[in-house]
Amino acid sequence: MLLLVLDLAGTFVFALSGATAGVKRRLDLFGVLVLSFAAGNAGGITAALLGMLTGIGGGMTRDVLLAEIPTVLRADLYAVAALAGAAVVVIGAALQFSSTAVTIAGAALCFGLRLMAIHYGWHLPIARRPGQSAAQANAPDDRKDDGTRRR
Repeated sequence: MLLLVLDLAGTFVFALSGATAGVKRRLDLFGVLVLSFAAGNAGGITAALLGMLTGIGGGMTRDVLLAEIPTVLRADLYAVAALAGAAVVVIGAALQFSSTAVTIAGAALCFGLRLMAIHYGWHLPIARRPGQSAAQANAPDDRKDDGTRRR
């Protein structure tokens, strides 16, 4: 019970610090609330985000060094699979399940989601430009990342 009270108090204090910083920077109400939420909750969701980054970091680094938009930001479902697997590990640890069991469950979920995405061709929705149809938005892009046409 003491740990829960300390956790909630810490979340509250960090949320207040975020709100205070937003007010000092003259953000509107929505901006203050977003900053407050981010400051109060970022620490709790960072372990899951780091787990996802561990799974996708190499590919992102490769793409950045090649001056390309990372594949994970425009195609494939492997970041979502990595995040889901990491979330299982974090939630299982928070519920005090066996670390071996949650690690295996998280890895199996990540691998299973990725395998199903490859097999069934699952992709996340792609943002459309104004006036562009869904079919055009989901069509393969024949441009390089700098906007010029590929040959």
